[in-house]
Amino acid sequence: MSATIIDGKAIAARVRGEVADDVRAFAEQSGRAPGLATVLVGEDPASAVYVGGKQRACAEVGIRPFDERLPASASFDEVAELLRRLNDDPAVSGVLLQLPVPGHLDGPALTGLIDPLKDVDGLTPVNAGLLSLGRPGLRPCTPSGVMELLASAGARLEGAEAVVVGRSNLFGKPMAALLLEANATVTVCHSRTRDLREVCARADVLIAAVGRPRLVGREHVKPGAIVIDVGMNRLTPEEAGTASGLVGDVDFDAVRELAQAITPVPGGVGPMTIAMLLRNTLQAARSQADLAEAAPQQAGAR
Repeated sequence: MSATIIDGKAIAARVRGEVADDVRAFAEQSGRAPGLATVLVGEDPASAVYVGGKQRACAEVGIRPFDERLPASASFDEVAELLRRLNDDPAVSGVLLQLPVPGHLDGPALTGLIDPLKDVDGLTPVNAGLLSLGRPGLRPCTPSGVMELLASAGARLEGAEAVVVGRSNLFGKPMAALLLEANATVTVCHSRTRDLREVCARADVLIAAVGRPRLVGREHVKPGAIVIDVGMNRLTPEEAGTASGLVGDVDFDAVRELAQAITPVPGGVGPMTIAMLLRNTLQAARSQADLAEAAPQQAGAR
C-alpha cells in the first residue's frame, strides 16, 4: 500500500478561490474590502519573505494589504502604539504581528495587545481562551489548515485516536483543542513523553510538529493512519546528500508505504497557513461589520 499524497497546494488554492469570491460579495454589500495589516519589526530575511507572501496573497483575493514596518531597534512602547493605532483603524480588519520579534521585545505580550476581533493569528489570550472553551472565535491559522487537510483526506475524527507530537502555544496546544472540538480522543506528546514510538503507533491521525528532521519513522506509524507533517527543516548539504535540503519531521519515504494518507514537505501544510489567514481576515471583517450594524440598533433600544 502506498499512501495518498495530500496536496496542500491544491487545497489551499481552492480555499483562496472561495475567499476571493466571498471577499467580492462582502465588498459589494459593505462598500469596503477587508484589510489586513502585517507588522514586521526588524529585517529578518525569513520574516520579510513570509510577510511579502502574505501581502501578495491579500492582493490576489481582494483584501487590502497594509504593510507596517519598524526598525529592529523599536521599543516595546513604539510597537504597542502601532498596534493600538491599527486596532482603532476601521479600514483594518485584521492585525498580524510577525513572529519572532527582536530579542529585546516580549512577543506574547505584544500579541496580547491586538484587538481579539482583529487577531487573525488567533493567538491572543482571549481567542486562546475561546478555543479552549469551545466557543466561537478566530482560530490559529496552521492548526485550522490542518483541519482542512484532514477533512479533504476524508478523516473521520469523531472517536478517532489522534496524537499530536509537539506542545507549543503556536501549534500543538491549539491543534489538540481543535481535534477535541471534533470529538477525537487526543494525546499530546513532548520531550518528556515515555516511549514516543508506542504512543504514536496507536494513532489513527498522527500530527508531527517539533522541528526535528525525520523524527517520525515507520515504527511510529499505525498501518492505515493519516499522517500530517507540520515540520519544515533545512538540512546542510552534507546531511541532505542527493536528497532535497528541505524535509519535514516525518521520514516521508519510509512512512508513505504504511500510511493511508500523508502530507509532503514542502507542499503540504505550508500553503494552508496563508489560505487560512485570508479566511480569518474575511471572518474578522464580517464580525466587525455585524457589530457596527448592531450598535445603532442597541443604542435606539435604550
